[in-house]
Amino acid sequence: MIRIPINASRSYQVLIERGLLSKAGENIRQVKPACKAAIITDDKVANLYLATVRQSLEKEGFSVCVYIFPNGERSKTAATYLDIIEFLSKNNLKRGDLLVALGGGVTGDIAGFAAGTYLRGIDYVQIPTTLLAAVDSSVGGKTGINLSSGKNLLGMFNQPIAVLFDPDTLATLPEEERLAGLGECVKYAVLEDGELWDIMSLTPDKASIARLVELCVSCKKRIVEEDERETGGARKLLNLGHTFGHAIEKLSGYTVPHGIAVAKGLAIIADACAARGILDTSERDRIIALLKKYGFDLSVRYTAEEMAKAAVWDKKADKTDVDLVIINGIGRCSLLKVPVNKLAEFIKC
Repeated sequence: MIRIPINASRSYQVLIERGLLSKAGENIRQVKPACKAAIITDDKVANLYLATVRQSLEKEGFSVCVYIFPNGERSKTAATYLDIIEFLSKNNLKRGDLLVALGGGVTGDIAGFAAGTYLRGIDYVQIPTTLLAAVDSSVGGKTGINLSSGKNLLGMFNQPIAVLFDPDTLATLPEEERLAGLGECVKYAVLEDGELWDIMSLTPDKASIARLVELCVSCKKRIVEEDERETGGARKLLNLGHTFGHAIEKLSGYTVPHGIAVAKGLAIIADACAARGILDTSERDRIIALLKKYGFDLSVRYTAEEMAKAAVWDKKADKTDVDLVIINGIGRCSLLKVPVNKLAEFIKC
């Protein structure tokens, strides 16, 4: 088993092992006494993995209740969040009880936010079942929901007590969700270079997928431990590709999956940095080639002005500037403050 310790305001471990779902209960029992456990999941994941996780929890003495919501980003709303809170209350969960987020990024974000606010905070565990959630959203404590004006505008930092990832869950991923996860993996490869870039260049297989997740999580671990609440500059680097990625998501009505939007945003930034002499064109070409290798459609149907306007609503923008993550080279990224009124001009190549 791979164990990655995360030392933050609440320290915990990320566990990675094939077959881990069936042992979820015994691993959670090591960090939490048996109690009432509310599993939060979506309808697609419930059909695949709910029975296994529920049985493993009940075997260890947990009393389990289950909340199931419709799959997809469009469920990441205030209405779903409040419905979960009502569900927890009606099932009489107390402060010593537990939430289990079983699913992808939407599930982890909304369940983590519910856990942080119900009764002013109860413990929760992340059990990611998608590549995107495993390498990114399940680690680091960012939780939240979307508002009509933008993504993740209502949320909080709330670290889980454990993260359990079973690579076998990736076998059931639809192609679109596989691509979404690979978009975040390419982001980490551009941030990190080294072995992570090499694995992505060779195309990860079943034998190397656990190592890929380990390297991505280790990259995020270092950044989160340095700047947990994004008060310095370090954690903002994880937003590479996200400013315009979030804009694309918003403009599409959240029909473009997050990781695919990030891949498009990454290509936009790579092109803009190369056009401005910030990034060598040969390195830009390597980044674009890696994205295309995995089959990403990098075309964008929105104008620079439309994306810039949508990006202003992003949580990383203030009234006058956007902290844009730029690419100086593969393995070398930095922050650049771009005036809001210059954002469209920056990405026009």
